[in-house]
Amino acid sequence: MNTRSILCLLLALTCLILPASAQRDNALTQISTIDAILNGLYDGVLSFGELREYGNFGIGTFHSLDGEMVALDGAFYQVKADGRVYDVTDTAATPFSSIAFFQAEKEIPIASGTNYQEIQAHLKETIPAENIFQGIKILGTFQYMKTRSVPGQTKPYPPLVKVTANQPTFEFHDIAGTVVGFYTPDYVGGLNVPGYHLHFLADDKSGGGHILDFTVREATLYLDYLPEIRIILPNNPDFNSLELSKDLSDELNQAEREGGKKAEPDNR
Repeated sequence: MNTRSILCLLLALTCLILPASAQRDNALTQISTIDAILNGLYDGVLSFGELREYGNFGIGTFHSLDGEMVALDGAFYQVKADGRVYDVTDTAATPFSSIAFFQAEKEIPIASGTNYQEIQAHLKETIPAENIFQGIKILGTFQYMKTRSVPGQTKPYPPLVKVTANQPTFEFHDIAGTVVGFYTPDYVGGLNVPGYHLHFLADDKSGGGHILDFTVREATLYLDYLPEIRIILPNNPDFNSLELSKDLSDELNQAEREGGKKAEPDNR
């Protein structure tokens, strides 16, 4: 068993599901693992009514992989493959989510014209916290924003890389909104997306989704350091029999960071 596998096992064995009264802490709560999603485990694990006990800020997806989730200020939103934003009921379920109670600990103004890659490089150079999780919130207006969503799947579920090969992508110009997401250290690859995993929600709820690229017009970035993590794993035959020791980093990069086919948001 390699180092990553041992670390994943130890984290899974030591994480506790705490009562709601203990949830307003400085921890990231994660539902399932990114490798489970890469392998096509899209059945809901936890309802959104239950998920809200663990945070008011986060990202994820929905049962059967039906779109991209954004949690902001305690409300949950679903960006479906038609590009539209929907409210989420408490009875809906998530197969994979990351959520926390966001409390900004650092504020960084972002210069106009700065793009997604430049922000990542700047944070890597200036933020001495590469080995802990971080909540990322960016408020402002964007010259350009490119996102994607994924359509709901039917069983037998295909692996994520096949789904995203035909994902619809959306492009926005001069749009105000909020970037929501997390930084994950490289050493826990397999649990979550290493590096930055960000979603977008327009202020007017006209669109959003999983971020592929953006350029800032005027914005401020807020960081929340999250030195604790708890994991809620699916306790079902599909997950318990899954082979999780394989390195799926190539599939992850293809699924999470590459674009699909361009579409226009359906704002009927």
